[in-house]
Amino acid sequence: MAVAGMCVSFSAAFSNQVWADVKIGVTVSATGPAASLGIPEKNTIALLPKEVAGQKVEYIVLDDATDSTQAVKNARKLTSEDHVDALVGSTVVPNSLAMIDIAAETHTPMISMAAAASIVEPMDSKRAWVFKTPQNDILMATAIAQHMSNHGVKTVAFIGFSDAYGESWFKEFGKAADLAKLKVVANERFARNDASVTGQVLKMMSRNADAVLIAGAGTPAALPQKTLKERGYKGKIYQTHGVANNDFLRVCGKDCEGTFLPAGPLLVAEQLPDSNPAKQAALTYKKAYEGAYGAYGAGSVSTFGGHAWDAGLILQRAIPVALKKGQPGTAAFRDALRTAIEETKNLPASHGIFNMSPNDHAGLDQRARVMVEIVGGKWKLSGN
Repeated sequence: MAVAGMCVSFSAAFSNQVWADVKIGVTVSATGPAASLGIPEKNTIALLPKEVAGQKVEYIVLDDATDSTQAVKNARKLTSEDHVDALVGSTVVPNSLAMIDIAAETHTPMISMAAAASIVEPMDSKRAWVFKTPQNDILMATAIAQHMSNHGVKTVAFIGFSDAYGESWFKEFGKAADLAKLKVVANERFARNDASVTGQVLKMMSRNADAVLIAGAGTPAALPQKTLKERGYKGKIYQTHGVANNDFLRVCGKDCEGTFLPAGPLLVAEQLPDSNPAKQAALTYKKAYEGAYGAYGAGSVSTFGGHAWDAGLILQRAIPVALKKGQPGTAAFRDALRTAIEETKNLPASHGIFNMSPNDHAGLDQRARVMVEIVGGKWKLSGN
């Protein structure tokens, strides 16, 4: 009897090990300066399927409060205590960069929802474990530079976050500006939680630039723009895709009228021609989000939530492939999942078509961007 009981217990334990849930660990900036980005990401994770290819999927979601130290703590907990099979996060560049070492050390594939190319470039043994869903800065920077050139801009003043996001944008826009024969005449920085940028704005305005590029994300990016308007700046103002949500419109108000920015197709999904390959995928996500969070009203969908949705689509494509090589909770499964993500091809998503490769862990091309203008407090598809 004892032997029989032992066999039953062993069998049950083995069965539980083999059929363990796929665990996805998520860290988002649901509070702090990037909350307007992280909240729609958190909301979107709740919409992802709880079963893929007959296998249950569990999402463990933590808030890192837009703090890189907390993001590291979250990633460490998710990998060492919760034993997740993949990491999704974080919302912002500094947090995502801080998580890379943990992903590589634990051999856990990670999909960042932050934009900087430095998250996945240059490719090395650590970044082999890291992917991301937002468009690379250079992809968006070239769209801005070309738009400026097409609209008579010759000189540009730059102001960006005093962190990895701002630094990446200054570097990448510098390359794009050179190609478009634009001259960058000022380089100013500000912190995400600054209350004033008057000094920086006055320095920029003294250069009489034809246009200003503000490299910020979320509602903090409204501060330089409002200050420029208060000081009477009359040139063109550009923002990055880091402001493509309604909270930015609300905070910036009338001071954002006429602003140009590059964005993913999701932001203006209904305005896209039917020939746009991302239109249907974007509309599918928009319908799902607004259907679940209708209290926020029509148009509540966020491009940042779209980055979380696209991470989910990538995992939904990769999990069935990885299950053929290993079981959830094992190193073999994590390794197979990483390989399957890297082999993602022709995947329509809310921000474009993903084609990953060993040397490209972002996987998006020019189909992942459109130029947008803020008109009447709304997003309007603009000509390039």
